[in-house]
Formats: sequence, C-alpha cells, structure tokens
Amino acid sequence: MPSAWDVLTAHQQTVAREFLDARSRERAHVVIYLSGAHAYGFPSPDSDLDLKCVHVAPTHDLVGLEPHEGGRELTEIVDGVELDYTSNELGLALRGAIKGNGNFLERFLGELVLGGDAPLLDEARPIVTRLLSRRVAHHYRGFARSQLRAFDESPTAKRALYVVRTAATGRHALAHGEIVTDVARLGPFVPPGVDELLTIKRTGEKSPLPAAMAAQWRARLVETIAALDPASSILAEEPAPEAIAAADAWLRELRRSRW
Repeated sequence: MPSAWDVLTAHQQTVAREFLDARSRERAHVVIYLSGAHAYGFPSPDSDLDLKCVHVAPTHDLVGLEPHEGGRELTEIVDGVELDYTSNELGLALRGAIKGNGNFLERFLGELVLGGDAPLLDEARPIVTRLLSRRVAHHYRGFARSQLRAFDESPTAKRALYVVRTAATGRHALAHGEIVTDVARLGPFVPPGVDELLTIKRTGEKSPLPAAMAAQWRARLVETIAALDPASSILAEEPAPEAIAAADAWLRELRRSRW
C-alpha cells in the first residue's frame, strides 16, 4: 500500500516533516492524520495541509489541582505551504468518538496517517471501531448542513464537494460500519456528475461555479443530505456499554503506564 506521504509533493513533504518533528517534540502523538482535501480525494495545487492529531498527555498533567489536557491549534505558512495543525488529548478524542464525532473518528480510523505511535494506534483502532453507532448521523448531517450554508454564501466547487464528501462519509458509515473519506471510494453515496466538480476543484481552491451549475448542484446537495438517514443503518443506536467499558479500561491502563 502506498504511503500517506505519497499524496504530497516533495516540497510539501519536506516542509511537513520538519514542522511535525517540532510538534512531536512538544507532545506524544498517537496519530498524525492528514485530513482535508487530501483525505477527501480532491486536493488542488494551493490546498493547505490539514493536520489533525491525537496525543496522549503525561498522566501527572491530568490529575493535579489544575488538570490540563493540552489541546493545541497552530497555523503556519512555511515556504509557501500552509500547515493547519490541531491536536487533542486522547481522553477527549475517545469521548468524542463515543458521541459519534466524525472529526475524531476520522483521525483514529482514517487512512492518511503521517505519523504517531503506530503500535498504540493499532491498539486504539479496534477499540474505536466498536464505538461506532448511529450517533455519527447527527455529526455528519450537521456538518453537511453547515457546509451547504457556506456553499450558499460562495458557491465554489470546493464547498459543494465538502457537502458531498461529508454526507457520503456519513451514509457509508451507517451502511457499512466503517469510516471512508475519499470521494472516489464513496460512489454509491455520491450524486452523479461529481467528476465535473472534481475537475474544477483541482484547478484551484477558490474556483467558482457558473450560476446555472451552482443552482443545479444545490438541489443535488440538498438531496444528498436528506439521504443521510440512520433508520436503515447496520449500526446500533449508541455504543454498547461493553465497548465503552473496553475503551475506558484501555485508557486507564495507558494512564497508569505513563505516569
């Protein structure tokens, strides 16, 4: 299987490696995940690097008088490459996964992993997979609707594709119990004609749609969101108590080992 690094240009790789080496000296990453247009299958030459991470804090930082989970957000432009970095502590990320937050589910279960603690991520993935439930519908539907509002403000190919990707990822999760973000692998849940959007998007981040095309696509986007219905999902309504207990036990043991 090709490396996740292969989706980046040689220059982007050089910049990202130096940037992430510095971030990894600041915190112990469980996973460094490349999200955004690269994960969705439609990067353009001016796409930023959307780096979504999960880290584990030293246990003594979490149990004192002022417990601190140490989240971090940072945006930098280095040699023409924009790096948008976010990292959240493992406990917060697991609680988000239980709630069906696709942001965290994608970090744990997504394919474009640029780094982190590979053995620890291997332990986390089956634990997080068991936490998948119909709660993901609420996250992806809400996110898709917010992207539709952004499309209404500025009808670009990028914003239309974000609606398509978000709704399709949610529908795939409900139907198959797995997280897939690449539009090319979400065919049954993607409206027809998406290739025209991809062609426009890959020429640049802010490529606008002609008015007639924007109107046609808005109708398709509304239909795509409406199809995100958990009623026929293979997933349970919410995570099983046993799955939550397993995640809790794993996290507690990890905390003990990292005092």
